[in-house]
Amino acid sequence: MATKKQLEAARENIIEAQERRFMSPKQNAIAQPEGRARAKLGTKGGGEYFRIVVRPKEEFVVFRYHDIGEPGHIQRLAGRRSSGSWDTQTLLISKEDAHIEGDKLVPDTDDARGVLEQLGSEPKHVKEDIFEAKDRPNVLESEKPTSAQRRAQMANIRKAREARVTK
Repeated sequence: MATKKQLEAARENIIEAQERRFMSPKQNAIAQPEGRARAKLGTKGGGEYFRIVVRPKEEFVVFRYHDIGEPGHIQRLAGRRSSGSWDTQTLLISKEDAHIEGDKLVPDTDDARGVLEQLGSEPKHVKEDIFEAKDRPNVLESEKPTSAQRRAQMANIRKAREARVTK
């Protein structure tokens, strides 16, 4: 025979289970007394990389990592949109290649410096190992060719002329 306390606990458990029936899995996890089972990436500060979020992950359907330069130092997390196009969602910079001073991410290597310079804005510290930044600016077709593209074209033309003359 169950005690009065056990019967009361059983009734409460049934009521909680009925309430959870209409919850999403995320709401259910939050409602648990122990909270979420696993911490999100980069929120504890114990990882091997600094994460620079460039675009929200909700824009993408599939993700894939790519090494930039030497393996294991700088990685690009590319996402595929539902339209089929690929774009950068996050950049991961190894803690060997950069460090935090105050709220700024300071590069220690040339590769990390190059990646941070290509961003459209300075990475803003969110929490622990996570930063947010804007991707490099999108140049409109009406503004092309840019001055850098014109210089590159002229250099290529000069090289081609010199190669033709030396033959």
